[in-house]
Order: sequence, then C-alpha cells, then structure tokens
Amino acid sequence: MVKEQIIVGLREYQLLEKHLNSANMSKFNHQKLADELKLAKVVKSGDLPSKAIVLNSIVEIEDSIANKTFHFQVVMPNEANMKERKISVFSPMGAAVLGYLEGSFVEWEMPNGLQKFRITKVEQPIH
Repeated sequence: MVKEQIIVGLREYQLLEKHLNSANMSKFNHQKLADELKLAKVVKSGDLPSKAIVLNSIVEIEDSIANKTFHFQVVMPNEANMKERKISVFSPMGAAVLGYLEGSFVEWEMPNGLQKFRITKVEQPIH
C-alpha cells in the first residue's frame, strides 16, 4: 500500500504524537503511526483542507470487504459516546483516520485484525 501523507493541524499532530508515545498499540500500528508522523504535513488550522479529518470531523467510511458503511465523529476521549457515534481520537479508528483526506484508503490493525477501508465522506461541524 502506498504511504499517503496525512495533513494535520498542530493540535492533531501533538495528539497523535502523545498517543504514539503513551498508547499500548500493536507493533504494526505503532510503526504505521510513527511513519505517518514523520511524513505529516503540519499546517495552521485555518489552512487545513475542508476534506481533511481533524478533531470533531464527521466521517463516513466504507469497509469494502464487509460491504458496510460506518458514520462517526472524531472527538476528545471525554466526549466519546458510542450511542451518539462519537469516537475517541485515541481509539483505534480515531487514530487511524486522523489527518487523512476524503477518498483516502486506510489500513489499520483493529482489535479484530487488519482492516482496510476507504474514507468516503468528511464533513466539518459548523461552529
């Protein structure tokens, strides 16, 4: 799989860096996140593309193997609520998608094994 450059604001970069240094994650995910951070394009929050996944983005992904679509919002851990489809930025899925653009393919090891999915839609909440 071709490595895609993630695009993040400084806040998201620091969150991912903290996660990398403190989380108990698989060897695959640790290396993947370390590689992504080395190649990351860090921009001012006002310069982020509207289709980049950042904190509070609303995301739709497609699991082509299971032929299922999932919707969720990436939030801080204290805001996470599965009933409201809000997942922590530090969850496997939250860490996997942060910084990717709509249309990207992502590969990440989840609790049930290596998953590949496509980001089909990214929306930013209206403040």
